[in-house]
Amino acid sequence: MISSDMEAKVSTAVVGLGYWGPNLARNLAASDRTTLAGLCDLDDSRLQGVAAHHPAAKATRDVEEILADPSIDAVSIATPVRTHFELARAALLAGKHVLIEKPFTSSSLEARELIDLAARTGRVLMIDHVFIYSPPVRKLKEIVDSGEIGELQFIDSVRINLGLFQEDVNVIWDLAPHDLSIIDHLLGRPPLRVMATGSCHTGNGLANVAYLHLDYGDDVLVSLHVNWMSPVKIRHFLVGGSRRSVLYNDLDPSEPIKVYDRGIDLQTHPEDRRQVMISYRSGDVISPRVDRTEALQNVVEHFADRIVHGVTPISGGEQGLRLVRILEAADLSLAKGGAQVELTDV
Repeated sequence: MISSDMEAKVSTAVVGLGYWGPNLARNLAASDRTTLAGLCDLDDSRLQGVAAHHPAAKATRDVEEILADPSIDAVSIATPVRTHFELARAALLAGKHVLIEKPFTSSSLEARELIDLAARTGRVLMIDHVFIYSPPVRKLKEIVDSGEIGELQFIDSVRINLGLFQEDVNVIWDLAPHDLSIIDHLLGRPPLRVMATGSCHTGNGLANVAYLHLDYGDDVLVSLHVNWMSPVKIRHFLVGGSRRSVLYNDLDPSEPIKVYDRGIDLQTHPEDRRQVMISYRSGDVISPRVDRTEALQNVVEHFADRIVHGVTPISGGEQGLRLVRILEAADLSLAKGGAQVELTDV
């Protein structure tokens, strides 16, 4: 049991050492709030490669060794999504807190079962929606919540690059959770309906280019473009408001957030209120200061803090479930040739 002492460290193991796991291991080892107690991967060469940088951590190919170790408080799961449910379920039943890579699970039924299990066992369940812990998105959230941009009207996101191709999920399941988690963080509610179109160019039936459209009601529309085929890497996330708009460019390290005082102003014709006059506004572009803390460092510290204090994480199971339901709706829309899918039908 973790002490409430702020100096207490959460002993954590990483299961899965492919693309993301080594980053988790590095941040868990570097944090003042956690210790890296274990490393696990079925691939011995990957295991030994990461273990060489963390000799104090137990290295094993057998996840049962991790789960059976009473000195390990928490498990961070960075494996293919098809394995998330069974690994997270086993970890929760073993009394471990769980940090799990996006997407949360392969289905909303699995997600709900894990949420209920975490509640019954009194363990923290957190999804690694890393972008909502990044300093630029924290600044974006601060700007939107302040009312500076006025009434939110639309969000347009482009997340495209060449690869990494996944073997078990399509491009929507791989890339869209990043932007969907940011949108959920900003709006605090799920969409009403989802439409998705996509195409596969590799012959495996998994879309590698896709467009996702979400209707959040109140005239708030969201559009996402995700693509593994693009020769250029673009990360643009544009939030449009009635007074100002904000561009988040993840690839701009010096000015990742820009606030645009550009748009339109509406005035009703003095003699005919049905006639609206539109004037264009071209004001300043402001780039607020954003700190340089690594997002994954914030993830690790938030996870440890929630364990110590027994508080639900920002990216807890419920947020993970909301995103999985959107992904399921997108798959259904893809199967129906881009038909609109009500989220209540999923």
